[in-house]
Formats: sequence, structure tokens, C-alpha cells
Amino acid sequence: MNSMDVEVVRTAMDWMNRGHRVVLGTVVRTWGSSPRPPGSLMIIRDDGQVAGSVSGGCIEDDLIDRVKRGELALRLPQATTYGASAEEAQRFGLPCGGSVQIVLEPLNAGSRLRELLAAIEEHRVVRRRLELATGLVTLAPNTEGDEVLFDGATLQTVHGPRLRLLVIGGGQLSRYLAALAVMLDYRVTICDPRDEYHEGWAAMEGVTLSRQMPDDLVIAMNLDAMSAVVAVTHDPKLDDLALMEALKTPAFYVGALGSRRNNDNRRLRLLDFDVSQDEVARLRGPVGLRLGGLTPPEIAMSIVAEMTAVRRGVDLAGPLTDWSGSSTECLVSTGAPPP
Repeated sequence: MNSMDVEVVRTAMDWMNRGHRVVLGTVVRTWGSSPRPPGSLMIIRDDGQVAGSVSGGCIEDDLIDRVKRGELALRLPQATTYGASAEEAQRFGLPCGGSVQIVLEPLNAGSRLRELLAAIEEHRVVRRRLELATGLVTLAPNTEGDEVLFDGATLQTVHGPRLRLLVIGGGQLSRYLAALAVMLDYRVTICDPRDEYHEGWAAMEGVTLSRQMPDDLVIAMNLDAMSAVVAVTHDPKLDDLALMEALKTPAFYVGALGSRRNNDNRRLRLLDFDVSQDEVARLRGPVGLRLGGLTPPEIAMSIVAEMTAVRRGVDLAGPLTDWSGSSTECLVSTGAPPP
């Protein structure tokens, strides 16, 4: 559950506390091209107010009208499908003939939203199970994330902590990297014990500045499979400290800025710090996709693009990640001219 969806749930609780009837819509299945993926949330209030989105605007008006008229989810959850035919897809503006199935759930005290939010805020991953025939909701611990299962009778969704990004270094590149990551729903922590790099970070929303030593902070953050670490200082005394601990965690992405040669040397150094061969092999460096970027914003974009691809399970074997023989690898990786 990302921060936008967390806000949807918080808004639903607020509306319910003010006496409104609220219906929660969850995208459970899509066919063809669909603007919103499974798991996307939307709430509809009895007077037509909405928060969130299940289609990017294609079918929201129809859902609002049907909920207001009491045609959908008046007492029990139910599923509805849009775009089942080409004519219907064209009517609602669904792209490329796509179809979307949505479960609509009338919310009440038994929906267990407060417990769900508490679990997320405590960085726990939970599975929420909804029985359509009864409206019964149960919550259970879970180890997986980003999963939606719907068999027509029950809806199961997995909710967990937001994505986290730890950036080692507070320089110019880190500012662009943090800004992009915040837009992608990461909670960003900038780690830099050097006072000269602290100016201005307090004003960036969604970003926390830490003055701890990198290895201590990695341990303290208890990084999980929803975490990423990127080291960008070019100072082994800082970068290597973070990497030697980060590579031992379940973090889905650990990368380091620098040329291919510098990262090869870094891997050799890490082996001297009780980091195993398998752990060292997880290091992504040169960090980012080889997009030919020259400026700090372009380099930050290449890093975030690779993080996204890794998190989504995309096979990155190929030219975008092959830095061998690249005459611009140092330029793209560091923002500085190649030696």
C-alpha cells in the first residue's frame, strides 16, 4: 500500500467518523491496457465525494452515480466489471479495449481500517481478507508485498510499509535522487555526517537528514525487502561503511556511484570486511541504467529507473546495464569527465 492509498484509507476513516456512508473500491483484475493496476483504491462518499482512483478517470463518474443511487455495495461487497465488451470499453474510454474488475465494499467498524493503518505505521506486512458473501474482514501477518488475489468469493490484498531509500551523501545528485524517489512514494533518508552538506535538507518534504555514521544508520534502520540503498559520496570511508552492512540486509537494491573500475576495486575492498562473495555480487555498480545521461538530474533518473526495474522484477540483462566498453561510463556514473 503506497502513501496515496494510505491517505485514501485515512480519508475513509475521517468520513465514517463524520457519519457518512463510504464505499471502498479496489481494482482486482485487469485485461488488456488499464490505467490503474490491481490493488488501486478509491473511496466514494454517499454525497458523491471521492478520493483515490481506480481507472484514471474513465469509469469514476459511473461508479459515483451507481453508489449514490444505492445500486452497488449497499449492504455487502460485490464485484463489477467495466469494458467487458468493445462497445463498453469505448463508452467508458478505457484504452486499447482494456477491461477492469473492481470489488466495491461498504465500509463499517468491521472493516478493520484502523488496525490496518496501525500495522503499516509499525512497518509490518499484513494480509487483508474480505469475504464478499458476509463482508467479514480478517487480518493476518504476511511476508509478501504488492499482491492481490480474487477468486470471486474472497478478496485478499497484501499491505505493508512504504518503500524506503537510504542515500549516502548529501551533495547535489542526492537532491535530485531524493526528489524523484519521493514522487515514487519512497520515504527518503539522507545520511551524511559532514556538516558542510546539511544546508537545505530540512525544507525538503518526505526527506529525513541523518548525521549518523553510515554503518550505524544502516543497522539502526533495520532495512527490509522494501528498502533501497544508494551510496554517492565517492568517499570509501563513507560509502564502503554503508555498503558492507547494507549488502547483508534483505534490501532489494544496493548500488554505488562510480566508474566500473572504481566499483571493481570497491568489491575487492568489501571482501576484506567480512562481506561474502554472494553479498558482494548483489552490489549494483556502476549504479543506474546506461541511458547516456550527463547531468545530475539525468543520472538520478537512471538510478531511480534501475531501482524501479529491479523492484518490479524486470530482466535487466542487456545494453542498458552493460557498462563494459562504454566510453562514457565514468561520465554517466559520476557526472565528471572520464579520465
